[in-house]
Amino acid sequence: MSTGSGADSAPAPNTHHETHTKEHPGTTGMFSSLKIRNYRLFATGAVVSNTGTWMSRITQDWLVLDLTGSAAAVGITTALQFLPMLLFGLYGGVIADRYPKRTLLLFSQAALGLCGVALAALTLSGHVQVWHVYLIAFLLGMVTVVDNPARQSFVSEMVGPGQLRNAVSLNSANFQSARLIGPAVAGVLITTVGSGWAFMLNGLSFLAPLAGLLLMRQSEMHKVERVPRGKGQLREGLRYVSGRPELIWPIVLVGFVGTFGFNFPIWLSAFADGVFDGGAGLYSLFNILMAAGSLAGALLSARRRSSRLRMLVAAAMAFGLLQITASFSPSLWLFAMLLVPIGMLGLTVNVTANTSVQMATDPVMRGRVMSLYMMVFAGGTPLGAPLLGWVTDTYGARVGFATGGTISLLAGVGVALVLARLGGLRLKLDLRRGHQHVAFVPKAPLRGKDDGVRAKELTTVA
Repeated sequence: MSTGSGADSAPAPNTHHETHTKEHPGTTGMFSSLKIRNYRLFATGAVVSNTGTWMSRITQDWLVLDLTGSAAAVGITTALQFLPMLLFGLYGGVIADRYPKRTLLLFSQAALGLCGVALAALTLSGHVQVWHVYLIAFLLGMVTVVDNPARQSFVSEMVGPGQLRNAVSLNSANFQSARLIGPAVAGVLITTVGSGWAFMLNGLSFLAPLAGLLLMRQSEMHKVERVPRGKGQLREGLRYVSGRPELIWPIVLVGFVGTFGFNFPIWLSAFADGVFDGGAGLYSLFNILMAAGSLAGALLSARRRSSRLRMLVAAAMAFGLLQITASFSPSLWLFAMLLVPIGMLGLTVNVTANTSVQMATDPVMRGRVMSLYMMVFAGGTPLGAPLLGWVTDTYGARVGFATGGTISLLAGVGVALVLARLGGLRLKLDLRRGHQHVAFVPKAPLRGKDDGVRAKELTTVA
């Protein structure tokens, strides 16, 4: 599992400047949302299943590479897992807004566990073929269509608006903590008892989140209005996002970064196997180093109390630049060291965009908005993964990695220019002590009241 209102049902903020939600008294701190019992149960179950998921992900990539010898085949597997999100993601958001999210999660988490057990049975019996892996990857993606928006939006029901940013950041820290453990365990299991047992442990790990969901107290949830069945709800969600720059441009940016910059199963397996002549152990090490950076990024995000767009675009540009640098690293250890800040910046992009979008969305629309977010972020993988897998196979791992980094860098620059133009802003640098060093300010004197309000909002969020 990973991320997701009366006095407890107050709508989330709808404007840029309102995303800087003040914490309730006594609830500040890096781990403040863990004081809430329901969220503790959620997080505990999530760290167990996330560990299993990372074990399975590493094992799956290595199994496909072992069966086919092709980085493009790894890309196809990744693409099939995310293809349902691209095709049906928006419908998943409608379902998440329409039905109780806890009930949806009970079904989806059980289904994810069954997929893991099925792949384990095929592998342990010695009958596994690459098309089996493709099929189960696609089935996992179908379940995720509903599971992802339900999980993302369920977070606000557990913790309320005052703790939402902290909880989203801790969800990411939870996921990245598991990413430190899962690949290491997977590497040991692959080389000792075989891939099948890694898949089996993943399937069984979903018993933990199921237990956590069953033990939650319904009376302590922050109630949110469910959307009744009706026509045009999908189009309503799209119209809602299209009229709000504070939603659409973070989503556009993470779409480019997710589609082209997050294809690490392809690149890291290719670097481990082809560039540095390592094996499953080296591939696991690369994933552990990225996870360490991502965990640090998540914990730093948990300390921040606001989500600013300048942080988002700066992190995206730095993320792409570091990928380009790492792609041409002449030594194994320099490449490995660069994976840590790459992981940190990638996580910062994800958490900052995720939190900004959730905090700027009304609760009744959150499922549909987050499904669009995940459709763009993860649903682009079926397009990006095979393309960059082909580039990696044809021109080498270094060119493939650099290509993803270049697109991420250009996307960050492009979104920054668009936001500045929309707000009539310019970048101001002030190196004096005690002053804000980087800020967006109006280019020209404000002519009217409307211009003043617009510039104030965009300046605040930037």
